[in-house]
Amino acid sequence: MLRLARQTAAAAADRIELVQGYIDAAPDGPFDAATCLLTLHFLDRSARVDTARELRRRMRPGGACVVAHSSFPQEPAVRDRWLSRYAAFAVSSGVEPEQAETARAAVAANLELLTPEDDAAVLREAGFHDVELFYAAFTWRGWACRA
Repeated sequence: MLRLARQTAAAAADRIELVQGYIDAAPDGPFDAATCLLTLHFLDRSARVDTARELRRRMRPGGACVVAHSSFPQEPAVRDRWLSRYAAFAVSSGVEPEQAETARAAVAANLELLTPEDDAAVLREAGFHDVELFYAAFTWRGWACRA
């Protein structure tokens, strides 16, 4: 991801510092804006709140934040249906069926996914306001919010 970010932002490289690591490795700021993309779904709820709180702490009041990750209904039967859709989409995109099933099983067994409503609540609990869902595609959701 950092390699791709470095390539994409090459024209602004003198104004960007890319940091590999957890939130504790991030500079203190304050920053006008932040993104947290495709990471929070790897954390349990408590760690999500802590990470989002630390992200918020590094931002100027009123700063814009965009968060996006896997988030969908979690009732057992519904969760299984969403995970099956996730695998079917991967197969339709060219992933071998066995690999898609392995990925689906890994997500089912290892990720503590939250509902979109609970993910929005995590952001509010961390101190963000004006939390608004702005993106939804299959199992992915994105929120815009303010520090």
